[in-house]
Amino acid sequence: MATANIPTPETASPSPASGRAARMRRSSFERTLASARKTMMFSEVLQLAYDSFKASKVRFLLTMLGMVIGSASIVLVVTLGLTGKEYALNLISSIGPNMIEMQYSGGSIAGPDNTTNPDFMTREDMLAVQEQVPGLAAASPMLEEHDNVSIGDGLTKNVMILGVSPQYKDVRNSVVVAGRFFDEQDATGHTKVAVLVEPLAITLFGSADNAVGKSLSIRGIPFIIIGVFRERINTFGQSEISEQTMLIPYTVARYFTGTDTVKEIFFSTKSTSSVTTAAAQILKIIQGRHRASSVYKAFVMTPVLELMGKIANMLTLVLTLAAGVTLIVSGVGIMNSMLANVQARVKEIGIRKALGATSREIRLQFLTEAVFLSLSGGVVGTLIGLAIPFSVRFFTPFAIPVDWLSAVVALATSMIVGIVFGTLPANRAARLNPVDTLKYE
Repeated sequence: MATANIPTPETASPSPASGRAARMRRSSFERTLASARKTMMFSEVLQLAYDSFKASKVRFLLTMLGMVIGSASIVLVVTLGLTGKEYALNLISSIGPNMIEMQYSGGSIAGPDNTTNPDFMTREDMLAVQEQVPGLAAASPMLEEHDNVSIGDGLTKNVMILGVSPQYKDVRNSVVVAGRFFDEQDATGHTKVAVLVEPLAITLFGSADNAVGKSLSIRGIPFIIIGVFRERINTFGQSEISEQTMLIPYTVARYFTGTDTVKEIFFSTKSTSSVTTAAAQILKIIQGRHRASSVYKAFVMTPVLELMGKIANMLTLVLTLAAGVTLIVSGVGIMNSMLANVQARVKEIGIRKALGATSREIRLQFLTEAVFLSLSGGVVGTLIGLAIPFSVRFFTPFAIPVDWLSAVVALATSMIVGIVFGTLPANRAARLNPVDTLKYE
């Protein structure tokens, strides 16, 4: 009788269910092994760092003081740099950030009798530019004459007479100190009026107010002084305005020269961003209306403003790096404090290792304490650094600029300092031998 072969448990092939169970047991073992390497939660590490801080408040507060000063210094230095930059740019911009100054630079040719024939710009050039270039806000031609002006009682004064349009005040961003500037009605009516620069008015009449209403004679023609002006900032003679300047309407000044040629033409754009583009268009139009050999130049304030901005940014960066040295010094203080902390807690470290704490946990604990120490000082210092400019803005009319990026930089630097200078004490604590630590006295 044949017997059936009944598979025993030893010879039976494993079922899919038993294979899955084996894999699950292996996975569970791996998770348990992984968790054994991380027996402390990060929240517990933070709690230990906080408890350590409470146990040595005075020492930690004194150590934090350096971080407070360093972080506040970074924020304040950036604030001062931005304030200085804004002041300098506003000062230069007051000359006329939207201004375009066109000048004739040469290219004259010799005539048949060996006389030079300069190719000056004309008022028609200005009108052509105004028709073809969009975005212009104002324009003014400028004639220049030098003459002895009669001030009465047989006295004369040599002055520079500039013939300009009423829009010159807006283009040059000038400030009327007394009286008024001549207007379109004065220009179209060829009214004999004049506006003096403030130093000249003071020299001739003692004050700006006394000059208004007085009369000056130019080539026998009386001019009534209707106003006194000054440049918004002192250019120290580097512009067309000097301390002996008198402005009269261009429509009147052209009769002294007998021609429509002008020495310079001033334009002003509606937007600062369009100055460079408009200057190129103006230069092309004027060049196209004159001889190819003639040379004209367009001067704008944009390159000066950009250069000043770069200089201010570089100075701010240098000063910020100098303030950052304070944080490095504070980092050394944190490292010394943490080394002393490790030395004072040798037995504690040994007990924790004997109870199962890993070197990684010990390292993380002391590194967290160092970062907690430095970041706490960074937060306090950053708040102080931000509070000072905000207080100035709140209690005074000065709008001190505040850069929130400086606060981010200060906090990030504080954290990096804590990590860098806390690594050595943390590694030293992690490398301690449990046996030696328990026997330490």
